[in-house]
Amino acid sequence: MEESPRVLSVQSHVVSGYVGNKSAVFPLQLLGFEVDFINSVQFSNHTGYKKVKGQILTEKDLAELVQGLAENNIDYYTHLLTGYIGSVSFLNQIACVVKQLRERNPNLIYVCDPVMGDNGRLYVNEELIPIYKNIISLATVITPNLFEAEILTDTKIKRTDNIWKAIDLLHKKGCETVVISSAELEDRPDLSIFASKRKGDSIEKLSMSVEKLPITFTGTGDLFAALLLSWMYKNDNNLKESLEKTVSTLQGILKRTVDSIKGKEFNSRNVELKLIQSKCDIEQPKITHHANIE
Repeated sequence: MEESPRVLSVQSHVVSGYVGNKSAVFPLQLLGFEVDFINSVQFSNHTGYKKVKGQILTEKDLAELVQGLAENNIDYYTHLLTGYIGSVSFLNQIACVVKQLRERNPNLIYVCDPVMGDNGRLYVNEELIPIYKNIISLATVITPNLFEAEILTDTKIKRTDNIWKAIDLLHKKGCETVVISSAELEDRPDLSIFASKRKGDSIEKLSMSVEKLPITFTGTGDLFAALLLSWMYKNDNNLKESLEKTVSTLQGILKRTVDSIKGKEFNSRNVELKLIQSKCDIEQPKITHHANIE
């Protein structure tokens, strides 16, 4: 009997809107995954709004929850997915969780979205950077944006050749699959995505281009990582097909969101991802974007 895919997702949670686990869990479930989730924070809404209220989970809370799973023998997972984490102690505890889950399942696939910042600005305390540099060595798949890739490799990325050198450095740190989820480069007109999978002496390198939209959305990185996890599993680790389905789904959701804003006031509420309305796009994505072999 084929093993049922089971994901533990450790990310933020918002009561209203779609970021973190609210952005990741629904598509994972639609695509056939059992999803258990731990909310690293529980906020009223994401930080793009005027005010945010809520609670933050501590590293002791995380350890206690995972221990409860272990004591009831329900801590077997095929995948671990992590996103935004705001504290040093919580991120250190994530490393312990990875090791603990791998004791139960040595084949655990760990998908790490190392959320640290974007467009040259950090979202997190600088103290998290060296911890992330260590944690990515435990990851099977990482999905940094351009700025995060620069931080993880201590390199400046301006052109395409720079990005492949950075990806090579990330492979050397132990990551099997590296996907740079968004990059604006001097020698490429559009927003670019780069992906590389290295196993033994075999390496596969891909790139994609997407049109840059004039609107900044929240929760797209969380959605990207969840979709990539799903399709890599469902497509038997086929990177090209998985990337095309992930990007095409995401672009479909963004288009639906943009269309929904027309004629309305532009505010944080109205630019929330139209995730529920995109159920069919998630389940049966129409391939609108193709990956190029490098």
